[in-house]
Formats: sequence, C-alpha cells, structure tokens
Amino acid sequence: MVKILADSTCDLSKELTERYGIRIIPLYVRLGEEEYLDGLNITPEKLYEWSDAHGQTPKTAAPGIEDICRFLDPDGDDEYVIFTISSQMSASFNNARLAAENMEMSDRVHIIDSANLSTGIGLQIIRAAELAAEGKTASEIVAEIEAIKDKVRASFVIDTLVYLHRGGRCSGLAALVGSVLKLHPRIAVSDGAMHPEQKYRGSNRKYVLEYVKDMEQDLLRARKDRVFITHSPCDKAIVDSVREYLEGLHHFDEILETDAGSVVASHCGPGTLGVLFIAE
Repeated sequence: MVKILADSTCDLSKELTERYGIRIIPLYVRLGEEEYLDGLNITPEKLYEWSDAHGQTPKTAAPGIEDICRFLDPDGDDEYVIFTISSQMSASFNNARLAAENMEMSDRVHIIDSANLSTGIGLQIIRAAELAAEGKTASEIVAEIEAIKDKVRASFVIDTLVYLHRGGRCSGLAALVGSVLKLHPRIAVSDGAMHPEQKYRGSNRKYVLEYVKDMEQDLLRARKDRVFITHSPCDKAIVDSVREYLEGLHHFDEILETDAGSVVASHCGPGTLGVLFIAE
C-alpha cells in the first residue's frame, strides 16, 4: 500500500485530507516563547493578533527528523510518498530525507520537493492520492508528479505589505509606499521561490476580481478537474465573488475553497487570496 503524507504548508482542509486519506505532518509556529503546531492548536486569527500586538512576524520551523519518523513504520511493508514545501523555503524536505535514512527506509520512502507552497502543493498531493487509489506504485506516482510540477500555477494577491515587511520579504520603503498608494502585489511561485509579478490598486473586491480576470485565458486552458481558492482569511463576499466568476467560466469540475494555514498566513498576512490550478 502507498501512503501519502505532506507537511502542513499544503493548506488542505480536514475534509480533503479525510477524503483522500492524506496524513499531515505539522510545522511549528512560535509566538515569542510559545510554540504551537500548525493546523492543530494555532489559528491565523490568533497569529495576527499576536503579530499586531508585538510588531513582529511569528517564527516558523520545519518538523524535526524525529517528528517525521513518528509517521513511518519500519516494520510494515507500506511505501510512502511525502510532499514538502519548496526546499528553498524550508528544511522540511531535507529533514524528511534524513528521517527516511535514519529509519533505514530510503527504499520505501519517496520525498517530493513540491517546489511550491500552500495548495500549489495540495494540487500535487490530491493527484498523488488519486493515483494511489488506482493502485499505482510509489515510483509511478513520483514519476507523474515530477512531470506535472512545472505545470502548477500558484499565485496570490496580497492585501497588505505589512507582514511581508515584518518577515524581511519587503523593504520598509516598499511597505510604506504600498500602504500609501494602496498597492496590492501579485506574488507567484516559480522555480521553487516567490516572485512579484504585478501590482493592483483600489478596493479589495475590485483588485481581487481584476487579479482573477487577468488569469482567465490560463484558467480556460487549465486541467478541468479542480481549481483552488485559498485565502488567509478573506471577506466571505469577496471569496463568493471569485467562486461565482470561476463558476461562470463553466470549465472546472470542482472549485475547492480552503484557508491558508498559520505558516503560510504568517508571511502573507490577512486578506490574501490565491487561485491555484494545474495547466494542461
């Protein structure tokens, strides 16, 4: 049997992990001296409250080698496929590799560097779970996922630059200018890293829909099986307007909505929204 595991930066909902039989390895979130487990005992709302009170971005850390080992059974004959956030962003991938070596299970544990984050990973994981359910071997699953990794389209539009600035990902001047001019950058993931693509301005409803409409041609050429709306969190009316727009394209079989977990949310800030899919 092939078991699918992923670190918690994949931002898949409990409903989806249960539907597809995916086990989640949590990352750590540190608010000052207090340590929490992403997705288990910390929420983005609590994180933002702490961050605003202290003027700091919480620290995050990859699961340790021992943490990952607890998800592996050396006495069984199962194979494992483990997905991690981009190795350029975290030690999660390397720690998973070391865990497999320490357990002497490298022949049965296959680790995929997603080269992505949030549901850019989630799209890969769900496909892997579908293949496992079809009876594919771990090697066959890894081969297909490696073939589609570069086709994952992950981007987000940011409401505020404050959290990127606090985390050292945006200069103080850029944050000030962005705040004054009400600029909202679109951040895309490519080659395992985040890159700014363009900027929007105006009210949140206006710029979010503009961001989605700018992707219309790519959306219409995307794989039809699913598209994600992922946010951290966003006003319900805005999320609903994005869903209505996507429904109006009459292209996707399934439109999935999920909340960004505390690790991803800690860096992008509240009001961030992304539409993520796989290109044909």
